[in-house]
Amino acid sequence: MDKVLFGDNQFFAVNHLSDEKSRQQSMRFKDVKSIMYVLDQAIDLGINTFMCTTHDRIAEIADVMRNNKGRYQDFNIFPCMPYAHKYANAVTELGIMGTIKQYVPGNIFSFAAKGGMAFLNKDFGKLMEILIDAEMKMFKGINTPVIFIQNVLVDMILGLGMFEVFAEYHAYIKKKYNAEPGYITMNMPKLFDALESVGIQNPIICSSINKIGFRMSGGKEVYEDYLKTKEFRPIAMQVLAAGAISPKEAIEYLGQFKKIESVLFGASSKGNIKETKGLIEQYL
Repeated sequence: MDKVLFGDNQFFAVNHLSDEKSRQQSMRFKDVKSIMYVLDQAIDLGINTFMCTTHDRIAEIADVMRNNKGRYQDFNIFPCMPYAHKYANAVTELGIMGTIKQYVPGNIFSFAAKGGMAFLNKDFGKLMEILIDAEMKMFKGINTPVIFIQNVLVDMILGLGMFEVFAEYHAYIKKKYNAEPGYITMNMPKLFDALESVGIQNPIICSSINKIGFRMSGGKEVYEDYLKTKEFRPIAMQVLAAGAISPKEAIEYLGQFKKIESVLFGASSKGNIKETKGLIEQYL
């Protein structure tokens, strides 16, 4: 993985500090051209990986990249699935059958045969495969070397104690997509223990890691212990703690943990992208 990963929160009006800033971002990034302008700036500054949700607008970005292979042939996307709001909105607008037709690969009969039997047999592995294939449909022809489960699903699985689902996901991503499975969580220590319990070694785990313990369930001290003693591949996100920490102070804190492989951040100006990338390269 690259040391610097560029995120997508700013493009889809996600701001953990200010609703007003979210509104401004929503207006600014209302079309794919405005998103690609910032992405191209990041690429020109040497960033080669975009870690993003499976928001519908990402499909437009993938189309741009497929149509401009010369510029984007070496660029990577790390998909993070599922994007729950997408399905909720689709069901409201299209109904259940319309949503299936919109997002599930293949035809409705193959879905019914595979998904229907999976439901009847309570085969959660098959249902998971259907969901993954539906989400990955938009990335055909795009480099996706790491594929993540979003924290909304990871942490639900943790809470239910269904750890075998992780093992099934891990195997399917490797076999079907020849990619590394990744996990996003708000409780890194608990997730690491769960993955280890089902035989997953040296996993890629993306979690909040910051100086003040913002969204670090279980406590900052436990996180620091795991970062120093456990064998896994950490990605740090929410490192600025929603703006409570300055970029220099935040990245300098991360520098004490040699296992951190990558830092995920979002920015909407070339200056902020350049500053944060420089700090990550300096301290990690």
